[in-house]
Amino acid sequence: MHTSGPGLTAEERAHLVQLLRESENGFIELTRGLSDAQWTSQAAPGRWSVQQTAEHLVLGERALLAKAREALDGPPDPGWEEHDSRKTKFLNRVLPDRMLKAVAPAPLEPHHHWTQEETIARFQEGRAKTLQFVEEVDQPVKDRVARHPFPVFDLLNAHQWLLYIPLHNARHNQQIAEILKEIGP
Repeated sequence: MHTSGPGLTAEERAHLVQLLRESENGFIELTRGLSDAQWTSQAAPGRWSVQQTAEHLVLGERALLAKAREALDGPPDPGWEEHDSRKTKFLNRVLPDRMLKAVAPAPLEPHHHWTQEETIARFQEGRAKTLQFVEEVDQPVKDRVARHPFPVFDLLNAHQWLLYIPLHNARHNQQIAEILKEIGP
């Protein structure tokens, strides 16, 4: 499949903004007004609480945006068109799928025990930075790559790193909904 070029098209930019806003709205809706017990309870030993999942999202967004920037700082990948569509479809399929389990890299494991208000504020601050970046980036984003720590993803271009953010958010929104259902009111 031939893509339009290494930059974001207007449609791709609008799609990214839409996904970012939808996943943010979902997160805020899920976490708004939770009791302390709902915020910190784990459905089972070794499973994350809403607080831990939310903190992971904050840490993850920061790291994923940094990977997009890292990709942009690199040289062009002459073979980008060969992998672009296939890899993007792969991300769209596997990231939101909660049946496929993953273990967070150590730097993205929650450990700060932020308050609900602090976590949501950090999330919104990070999302605002991501949205601003997506709305303003005018560099080639599809021919610049950075390596993912999980070999299954290998190299992702800057566009794919940006797409990863809302897909990762949607995955964990599902997790938060599961936690809340399991622990009850």
